[in-house]
Amino acid sequence: MGLFEKLRNELIDIIEWVDDSRHTLVWRFPRYQNEIKNGAQLIVRPGQTAVFIHRGQIADIFEPGHYELKTDNLPLLSTIAGWKYGFNSPFKAEVYFVSTKQITDLKWGTPNPIMLRDPEFGPIRIRAFGSYSMKAVEPRALLQELVGTDKVVDAEEVTELLRSIIISTFADMLGESNVAALDLASKYLEFGETLRVAVQERIDDEYGLEIPQLLIVNISLPEAVEKAMDTRTSMGVIGDMNSFQQYQMGQAMTAAAENPSGGGAAEGMGLGMGFAMAGRMMQPGAMGGAPGAAPPPPPPAAQWHVAVNGQTQGPYGLPQLAAGISAGEVTPETLVWADGMSTWTAAGQVPQLSGSFGPPPPPPPPPPVP
Repeated sequence: MGLFEKLRNELIDIIEWVDDSRHTLVWRFPRYQNEIKNGAQLIVRPGQTAVFIHRGQIADIFEPGHYELKTDNLPLLSTIAGWKYGFNSPFKAEVYFVSTKQITDLKWGTPNPIMLRDPEFGPIRIRAFGSYSMKAVEPRALLQELVGTDKVVDAEEVTELLRSIIISTFADMLGESNVAALDLASKYLEFGETLRVAVQERIDDEYGLEIPQLLIVNISLPEAVEKAMDTRTSMGVIGDMNSFQQYQMGQAMTAAAENPSGGGAAEGMGLGMGFAMAGRMMQPGAMGGAPGAAPPPPPPAAQWHVAVNGQTQGPYGLPQLAAGISAGEVTPETLVWADGMSTWTAAGQVPQLSGSFGPPPPPPPPPPVP
């Protein structure tokens, strides 16, 4: 410190803190060699508390107001310093200003998932986050436990400790509550207040801090569990899964019939879906019959094989093959084979199937007469 700075500090007789920060918790007043003159003016603004420390001992504490420092308003400091008849020369003391305003919008969250045993899902992992506010209510405890000899203490230096306490308390509370994961969303307000009270009990006497507000913003499940819940919800909305599958296969058959040029793999896939649809339509109860009534055994029927893209598909019954013909997936040129046939034959040339293709188209009209 230069000579000019030293002289300037010796002339200053006003001790105050103009707080321009929203997150400063404790600030030490800078004074050359910590010397304070007799009759110095102390200004403590609303939302502040001034604490005098002499030789490592906490002496007098001043609430908001304007004070002229004399022996009569420094009773503890007078006793510690041994002043019997007042003081005339400057004395040494450290002055700390403690912000008693509420510091808001502080965040907390679980850095790692919390393992729980859920009554419905079994062992699951839970994440949570939220916000809270903090204020100093006991400057003496705060200075003794957290400040030490620091010149400035910001809220960020304390929030790491508070977040650890909040997360630990939250895990204990969640484990003891035995609330199902699906019911947690309805407990945010209740759990937030319970968590605030439990955290307050752990910090008020020890650190001199208060938690006026603590909120739980979200409690989330792992992504895999959320996807399973979405699937389960979708199934509940669909209702009758058997009817839904029949509807989907019918839509696929319609789309395949409207796109006869699909060819290749699309033709094979559409053919398979059409045959599967026909098979489902032949099941008991699929068309509205009594589910419990057993139909009589069907008569023996030929089993047909179909050649698609050089591969054999089947065997299929005649109703399934007829469904493929109706959908346009089996053409008169499609090669088929059944037991008793000597070789693969075009479907249009097989007597059992030719009638399904309808009458042959009329011949082209004769050319015009010149």
